Amino acid sequence: MPSLSGPLSGVRIVEMAGIGPGLMCAMLLADLGAEVIRIDRLESANLGLPRDPKTDLLMRSRRSVAIDLKNQKGVDTALKLIDSADALIEGFRPGVMERLGLGPTLCHKRNPSLVYGRMTGWGQDGPLAHAAGHDINYISLIGALHAIGRKGEAPIHPLNLVGDFGGGALYLAMGVLAALLDARTSGKGQVVDCAMTDGAASLMTMFYGMHAVGRFTDDRGENAIDTGSHYYNVYETADDKYVSIGSIEPKFYAELLERLGLKGEELPPQQDPSAWPDLKHRVASIFRSKTRDEWCEIMEGTDVCFAPVLSLSESAKHAHNEARNTFVQIDGVTQPAPAPRFSRTPATISGPPCQPGQHSRKILSDWGFTATEIEDLENDRTIAQTENGK
Repeated sequence: MPSLSGPLSGVRIVEMAGIGPGLMCAMLLADLGAEVIRIDRLESANLGLPRDPKTDLLMRSRRSVAIDLKNQKGVDTALKLIDSADALIEGFRPGVMERLGLGPTLCHKRNPSLVYGRMTGWGQDGPLAHAAGHDINYISLIGALHAIGRKGEAPIHPLNLVGDFGGGALYLAMGVLAALLDARTSGKGQVVDCAMTDGAASLMTMFYGMHAVGRFTDDRGENAIDTGSHYYNVYETADDKYVSIGSIEPKFYAELLERLGLKGEELPPQQDPSAWPDLKHRVASIFRSKTRDEWCEIMEGTDVCFAPVLSLSESAKHAHNEARNTFVQIDGVTQPAPAPRFSRTPATISGPPCQPGQHSRKILSDWGFTATEIEDLENDRTIAQTENGK
């Protein structure tokens, strides 16, 4: 069994191999110390031609067993692993796990305290439950995408951070952890139905509250923090780079004006939306007068609420990120370190991403299978082990 550290040390989780948000959720839980084993489909194990998975960062910190889930012996093998787990997470369309013979009803009969985490885009029920979709569709349906962008322009899709990772992975991780706490006192597991539409809608709670009282309108790019205002925006610099400012509070706004050389000028009130277009033009022209590095010398570390807009290549080299070890390097690949941070049980990356089926024999051994059982499963190709697996 691997030596794991972190606040979730001792928690056992089975991950049904999937994509995007499910991988992210499993990575988060594994980085925090849970022993997460990934069940990969047998056909995913490229025996004899192992690929190098070191840049598949969402698959770090856990091991993989490759199982043939198309026959009953493989399903029984998966069920035996699930019997020993505290939680299971899966990201298939509704009904897929049931058709495989791994649905929550059966799993709970065998393991009553199991937390069964389900990740979908639309949820386990509803008119769209069985439809295909991606992050961009989920955040469209709940109002988030409409709200993001500049006035007079099309909505801007914020990568897949809001639906897949924010509304999906993080909410499933939170739900699984909450259900695990309940199971420890009640002895009873439950299904966690995590829909990315639900999670993304939850992330929009503040804006729906502001919308109800007219403080956030449906007119994209005309609100205080959606690029409508001059004091919460991104500006181009003389060297074709960008800086960001977020001077919302009056004292921060006063410092912004001072460092822009506008202190003492007769300016419209900060919160007068009718004045924002002209003020944005004025502020933009000032920022274009100096390079990004020059503005960093003037504003970085002050109460302006300022930061340079850094690329992925630049971010890991910034002094603040270096000081906090926000990024680490494993096998030559720079990647974000585990978050958040814990004073007594620090989270760590327990290992680089692995190949499907890389640890099949060891996982089964650690989780209670005998050597004879493992040999039998391998001989009839119910499981597979990549050639360089140990």
